[in-house]
Amino acid sequence: MSYYSPSIEKLIEGFEKLPSIGHKTAIRLAFHILDSSQEEVTEFINSITNAKANLKYCSQCFNISDTDPCPICTSPKRDHNLICVVEDVKDVIAMERTHEFQGVYHVLHGSISPMNGIGPDDIKIKELLDRINANQDIKEIIIATNPRVEGEATAMYISKILKPLGIKVTRIANGIPVGGDLEYTDEVTLAKALEGRREV
Repeated sequence: MSYYSPSIEKLIEGFEKLPSIGHKTAIRLAFHILDSSQEEVTEFINSITNAKANLKYCSQCFNISDTDPCPICTSPKRDHNLICVVEDVKDVIAMERTHEFQGVYHVLHGSISPMNGIGPDDIKIKELLDRINANQDIKEIIIATNPRVEGEATAMYISKILKPLGIKVTRIANGIPVGGDLEYTDEVTLAKALEGRREV
């Protein structure tokens, strides 16, 4: 039996469909909306509607943007011969926050996962190959997929298909986070840290 009116129940159900939102959080969000002014609710609805209507995927890198091509792909300050391959749009934002990478990106929109029925044709690998074939000056492809089974499988697959093209392919290093303790680090992370060690 529901304790809420059908309208509130529907609102709670809507919030529960969002990723990482459990039932209790959905209830809090629903009541926050109900406690907000009509102007705040209208502004919130408009921001969602405008984002859905105006945002699109860049036809070059498949990042999400208001313009096509996106500002990163059109920037003359970027090294267009250096491509960082990531799984998700959120990964581009994470890389940009470092202020270290000055190349361009290629967003795969997923990773190879046979267990989930996702193969190479289901993500933007063909588009990456087309992009590389269209630009003979590419110096390096940096693979920055997530360090889990699917990300590693995707990195290996991309590396394998790019090797015959003679392009330098690198993988971002994995290891112990800054501020981390060895005793709390799992075996796989420690192994990766040893594998990626450098001279000091």
